[in-house]
Amino acid sequence: MQHELLIGYNDRHTFLNRLSGSTKLLCFVGLSVIGMMTYDTRYLIGVMIFSLILFRFSKIHYRDIAFVLNVIIGFSVLNLVMVYVFAPHYGVSIYGTEHLLLGSADHYFNLTAEQLFYEFNLLLKYTFAVPLALIFLMTTNPSEFAASLNKIGISYRISYSVAIALRYIPDVQADYRTISLAQQARGFEMSKKAHFMTRIRGGIQILLPLIFSSLDRIETISQAMELRRFGKGKHRTWYMAQRFKRNDYLALTLVALLIILGIALFKVNGGRFWNPFKA
Repeated sequence: MQHELLIGYNDRHTFLNRLSGSTKLLCFVGLSVIGMMTYDTRYLIGVMIFSLILFRFSKIHYRDIAFVLNVIIGFSVLNLVMVYVFAPHYGVSIYGTEHLLLGSADHYFNLTAEQLFYEFNLLLKYTFAVPLALIFLMTTNPSEFAASLNKIGISYRISYSVAIALRYIPDVQADYRTISLAQQARGFEMSKKAHFMTRIRGGIQILLPLIFSSLDRIETISQAMELRRFGKGKHRTWYMAQRFKRNDYLALTLVALLIILGIALFKVNGGRFWNPFKA
């Protein structure tokens, strides 16, 4: 039951866990930004392979992320379908050519190689970004991450707020699971045996008590912090502070090189898009 739902930090004794939280944040944000900007398929495939290799080394098991991963896959597929439905010729407008695969030129919902190629690039973006996000979430100690953010100049108030958000992700998921089991104990079937729409309705019914329980937790934490005069001083010390080490600098250097390569490809391609259809 714990493996099905709880997504959060777990010390798996890998080199990714030993990296500083700010290092992982900078690498994640840097790769995500350059990956979202570029549409060079060659670059996206390279970053995707790099992302999947890191995911392999993180020792995160599929059973730990099955629920979240299935939800992400569902939304990604839905997004790709909606892109085609609302703009079936967007790829043609980008690449400047039209190679029909299905349908005829006078049909609105025909399928072109350009549109398929454009949506393939979108799929690559999802494929490389999701493992990076999961690695960051599941290998970063919230307390150490807050200390790292403060070390690079971010206010300790903001740093601590981010740490609390990361720390209570598993708690919110556990509350969801508890409420779901309580609903099932009252006769409302929400397991995999139930119909899909029934499970969706049950999930929506859980949201209201989940929101109230989260608000109660927020109030308790805020009162405790106020009683301890949190935020009154300009600075604070950190129990989990971690200095940059050699591996942190190596990771930042490697990601910086990947970002520079992505920017260089903008000049080579004459823009963000690599056009294999260009004569």
